[in-house]
Amino acid sequence: MSLPTCRFYEEKYPELDSYVMVNVKQIAEMGAYVKLLEYDNIDGMILLSELSRRRIRSIQKLIRVGRNEVVVVLRVDEEKGYIDLSKRRVSAEDVVKCEERYNKSKMVHSILRHVAEKTKEPIENLYENIGWPLMKKYGHAVDAFKFSITNPDVWEGIQFPSEVVKTELQTYISKRLTPQPTKVRADVEVTCFGYEGIDAVKDALRKAEAKNTVDTPVKVKLVSPPLYVLTSQCLDKNTGIQVLEEAITEIQTSISAAGGSCIVKMAPKAVTENDDAELQALMDKKERENQEVSGDEDESISDEEA
Repeated sequence: MSLPTCRFYEEKYPELDSYVMVNVKQIAEMGAYVKLLEYDNIDGMILLSELSRRRIRSIQKLIRVGRNEVVVVLRVDEEKGYIDLSKRRVSAEDVVKCEERYNKSKMVHSILRHVAEKTKEPIENLYENIGWPLMKKYGHAVDAFKFSITNPDVWEGIQFPSEVVKTELQTYISKRLTPQPTKVRADVEVTCFGYEGIDAVKDALRKAEAKNTVDTPVKVKLVSPPLYVLTSQCLDKNTGIQVLEEAITEIQTSISAAGGSCIVKMAPKAVTENDDAELQALMDKKERENQEVSGDEDESISDEEA
């Protein structure tokens, strides 16, 4: 079964001077033939003279078949179906903005395509009744979708083709777009050979955990002395990183006052499940090593007593 397709926006053709995402299909003497991904793969062309500001020595180094490119629209002839495009007039800033919009539009399309497949409702109807009206009202439909998770007023004025469509869309949006917490971690070595010793280390780590809040909990785990792991979970990665940086500063200030030191082995960063698994494996290994050492000590003590 072929997947349902539809242009992402209400306009059938892009406006002049707008930036669009294309996929390169063929390279010829005149330039590159492309498909406009946001406009249901209609044809366009990047003329050879519009590929680069510099003298072209090898077209293959500038553009490749199968690759997505951000280009600007120079001319649209709706009658003949000609769309002339330029790559050389696109700045790095334009690329970032276009990619951001394209990724948001692609997310909306993915959601509406899922609903179309599940409910057997033509995807064009979903765009006409839901996607495009929300885009007009909220700037982009994906922003409206995200907002709808906590504010059902978003749907006011939207004419759903059926209750089945409405239920499927709202359920799938909640599943796809509900923010997931990000885990942030930092590794530090904390030592103190001064008079306060272990107590100074414990006190410094407690001050790190005191940065704890409901939205950004801070936890400290011992891997194996002197290595400790600081973790936090929050919806915003940058906030989590900032909180752990502040927690490390607290440790460094506290332990330095007691004559100790805190060395950052891994600066705060977002971690994956794979990183967690590696950390757990390391902690399990250290625990086994400690148990083996403890067992040897017990045997030696009993030998002496015997």
